[in-house]
Amino acid sequence: MVCDIRGFYKDKVVFLTGATGFLGKVIIEKLLRSTDVKEIYTMVRSKRGRNIEDRLKMWQADPIFEVLLRSKPDAMQRVHPIAGDCSEPDLGISEQDKRILTSEVQVVIHGAATVRFSEPLHVALAINTRATRLMLQLAKEMKKLVAYLHVSTAYSNSVLFRIEEKFYPELLTCGSEKVLALSELVSDQVLDGMEPALRGDFPNTYTYTKALAEDVILKEAGSLPVSIFRPSFIIPTYKEPLVGWIDNLYGPIGMMYGIAFGVLRVVSFKENALSSMVPVDYAANVALATVCKASMDKQITLRNSIDVPPKIYAFGSSKNMLRNKDYINYSMGLREKIPLTQMIWYPFIFNVPSPILYSLVAFLVHILPGHIFDLLLRLSGKKPRLIKLYRTIHKNIYTTRYFTSNTFHFEMDNTNRLRDQLSSEEKTIYEFDMESLNWKDYWSQALNGMRVYLGKEPNTMESITQAQRLLWKLKMAHYSLVAVLALTAGYILWFLFKLFF
Repeated sequence: MVCDIRGFYKDKVVFLTGATGFLGKVIIEKLLRSTDVKEIYTMVRSKRGRNIEDRLKMWQADPIFEVLLRSKPDAMQRVHPIAGDCSEPDLGISEQDKRILTSEVQVVIHGAATVRFSEPLHVALAINTRATRLMLQLAKEMKKLVAYLHVSTAYSNSVLFRIEEKFYPELLTCGSEKVLALSELVSDQVLDGMEPALRGDFPNTYTYTKALAEDVILKEAGSLPVSIFRPSFIIPTYKEPLVGWIDNLYGPIGMMYGIAFGVLRVVSFKENALSSMVPVDYAANVALATVCKASMDKQITLRNSIDVPPKIYAFGSSKNMLRNKDYINYSMGLREKIPLTQMIWYPFIFNVPSPILYSLVAFLVHILPGHIFDLLLRLSGKKPRLIKLYRTIHKNIYTTRYFTSNTFHFEMDNTNRLRDQLSSEEKTIYEFDMESLNWKDYWSQALNGMRVYLGKEPNTMESITQAQRLLWKLKMAHYSLVAVLALTAGYILWFLFKLFF
């Protein structure tokens, strides 16, 4: 049976959480540009003193919507913000807005989550797990619902290194219903103190609470037309609507930006470990296709009077995975072609796999120069910033070491079958064939996108030339310093040799 994505979304009303996130923006843009969706309700929380209307206006100015607004200037009028917050016990949605959602919404895409690996357990549990239960309860009241997609992560069961498209309740120390009940009985401090016992072998609170969320769906989805989407690490766009678009410093691109800026000089990972990464535009296409398929599957089960658990769709690099050292080498190979005008030192990097040795080298290469740089900033009347930045960098390297030191294989049978069920035209419109992706071509575009969208630098030859001149000066300074340090070390060794022998 062919899955007609554009036909499915025509005149549909969609409710999306996580709309202001990286993947959420791309899903909305693709819905508005490639389908005749009727309306999109987005749950948005107030942030840093800005109300939801202000946040939506800022969000609409994002470059990701430029192509859409050129072809459909009124497209954003179909997007309606709903005040809400996944950390609230009732999702923070007003009764009036609930009536709108329950009477109009046909498709739910629940993508809101906290992705911080070091989040306190009580926070991650509220946003990632409890909110999933509340969203399911809300969906059960929706009179016109035809499909519900829960956005999980390919690493939700990362206790294992080969993960199939199925549920793994046996990996949890206790079920989601017990953990959620416990969270209502004890204080946040007590719950956080119980984290090691509850989390068990899961590497962090993010993966643990996402696993709990999947357990909630397994046990409480009931007859809802639910499916689960498990993407691996999501990285900049590959093809559309903009090449190389990125709006955050998470994952590999954050590491590359730190290298290009001249701040990050030493990392700690297993060089030959394989990484599973997917472009965000491909991930959005899988999500939209999965919703269509979930609706079709539910119609079949209703006709045949059978009850099956929600289907899971994993999305990773498939057989086209990169070794950690490869994408670092791509970055180093392009440093002289697309440098930053704001870099503070010549970009270089070396890897120290040993955690103990890494701490020593990071002190010498990061912390000491950082203190010197911050001292110079203080003397010039500016605010010091490098030591604070290095604390964040080192914390991120520590919290992600589990993933950069191990190789995870994700079975993608359901996702591959889904792609086979698309027409040849829709395979092009909703592209997500990871095996045909050219990584060398991809990283060239992604790093240029990093320069433009994260570095806010003009995409012009004049800007590139200016950056290359700075790079040459910093390169001379870098190798001059290396030579001085090498001569000094050689002199000290010679002096000690003469002294003792």
